[in-house]
Amino acid sequence: MKKKKDLTKMKTPHTYVIIFGVVLVAWVLTFLIPAGKFSTEEIEYVDANGEVSTRTVLKQDSFRYAYPLNTDFVFEQLENLEENPAELEELGVDQAALQSVLDEGESKLDQEKLDELSLTDDVLYELYGDKIYDTSEKLHKTAKVWGTDDFGGFGFLNFVFEGLVSGDKYGSAVGIAALILVVGGAFGIIMKTGAIDAGIFAFISKTRGLERLALPLLFFAFSFGGATFGMAEEVIPFSMVMVPFVIALGYDSIVAVTVTYVASQIGNATSWMSPFSVAVAQGIAGIPVLSGATFRIIMWVVITGLSAAYLMVYAERIRKNPEKSLTYKSDAYFRDHIQKTSDENKPFLLGHKLILLEMLAVLIWIVWGVTQKGYYIPEIASQFFVMGLGAGLIAVIFKLEDMGLNDVASAFQSGAADLAGTAIVVGMAKGILLVLGGSDANVPSALNTILHSIGGLLSGVPAFIGAWFMYIFQSLFNLVVTSNSGQAALTMPIMAPLADLVGVSRQIAVLAYQLGSGFMDAFTPVSASLIGVLGVARIEWAKWAKFQIKMQGFLFVLGTIFIFIAVAIGLQ
Repeated sequence: MKKKKDLTKMKTPHTYVIIFGVVLVAWVLTFLIPAGKFSTEEIEYVDANGEVSTRTVLKQDSFRYAYPLNTDFVFEQLENLEENPAELEELGVDQAALQSVLDEGESKLDQEKLDELSLTDDVLYELYGDKIYDTSEKLHKTAKVWGTDDFGGFGFLNFVFEGLVSGDKYGSAVGIAALILVVGGAFGIIMKTGAIDAGIFAFISKTRGLERLALPLLFFAFSFGGATFGMAEEVIPFSMVMVPFVIALGYDSIVAVTVTYVASQIGNATSWMSPFSVAVAQGIAGIPVLSGATFRIIMWVVITGLSAAYLMVYAERIRKNPEKSLTYKSDAYFRDHIQKTSDENKPFLLGHKLILLEMLAVLIWIVWGVTQKGYYIPEIASQFFVMGLGAGLIAVIFKLEDMGLNDVASAFQSGAADLAGTAIVVGMAKGILLVLGGSDANVPSALNTILHSIGGLLSGVPAFIGAWFMYIFQSLFNLVVTSNSGQAALTMPIMAPLADLVGVSRQIAVLAYQLGSGFMDAFTPVSASLIGVLGVARIEWAKWAKFQIKMQGFLFVLGTIFIFIAVAIGLQ
């Protein structure tokens, strides 16, 4: 008799394996879905501070598939343009350069030469429409198997490197990867001093019986951070403190990530004032920035409260039976460390207290800088380096753990090394977007075609259904584009006019955007911030997904209820 396979003992796929599988699926999709693009424009809107800001957005009804250039037609129009100096001057085209292109002949004409003349694809399309294309063949933008920009073009097997070096110091992926390494190094020093361990046990010993109040209070605090200043990447360093703290209270690392990162994203999803999400979306949609605040504040209180209750139900189940946790084995790292510290019965020394006070001062400095001065990734990384260095110097002066300057340096190195794998995942996740063709609306990609196609499907449906499907669409879109402001720039120019056609207010289109993008940020493996927090907590994404998929269902139901309420009351 053939022995049955015990499915409960099957290994969970490594995060790297999952992401590579997604990359393969994305690559196959580019063979099936033709590339498309939009024209873009700069728009002005009043931001959350009452100042006029600009943002590049796509033009409504400007979508077209990528086609080969119709060189016959375009060359003929160039010849006509050459005889019209006034129009050449208006278009900013140098007549001598145009003549040089014409002299080379029609066979040598391509878009690259036209771009050099300032006759970009967008300019030509606005002048002549789709006559500039040979529409008999839709083009696909599919990466090669292997290659680089310098040798044969981007190949999907280079997605790790290309993902890591994409962006800049202000965002994903290179900026966040660097932030993770610096923060890891800083906390490597802080953990080496023993200050956090000593502080945790001092807190627990003085607040016995009140531990259960800590989780809901922390949940509301982090949700408020997400609602007010779009807290996301900033959660990564906070999590380094919260994971051992929450596990010491008898819970697991899943509870720690939920009470920090998930709470912040729930706050972001229900925000009435976040400058990175709702304010940007409202500005692009052409409605007053920060309007509808009363409805959103009520929504924030209700959804945050119910989500905290959901967490407490799970947390209490784990506290009573820790082995039920999906992360019971990986949490052994933290439990063993806590047990060792407990057994040693380390006193809470003056040096420990000074380090914790220094940490508190830097965290206040960070919150102040983010909210008042607009500090972002470069400044936050620098602030955490200062935190780590300050803790190290205090430890040397007070001889905590017999640390010397070389020990401080080694602790920084070890802390950064612990999070190197997480930094790699951030780049890998960004690589998925590159394989799909990138998120630039003005560059042909399969992603743009998907965006256009789903937008078209929503036109002409009843108001309730239309608003609900907008919410579903924004949730799914966030699986690949996790930047809140980026998603707003890509989707709101389509969703806002679509709301007019469906018969709901543009305010509801913004609501569908923020709920969809906010909640899903706590689940998608493409989120650099989530991957960073999971790395700190030593949780594999697959295990996180098993827990979070249920909570996402819970949040989706809450989001659906508030979308329906908004439609019913005619939220404006």
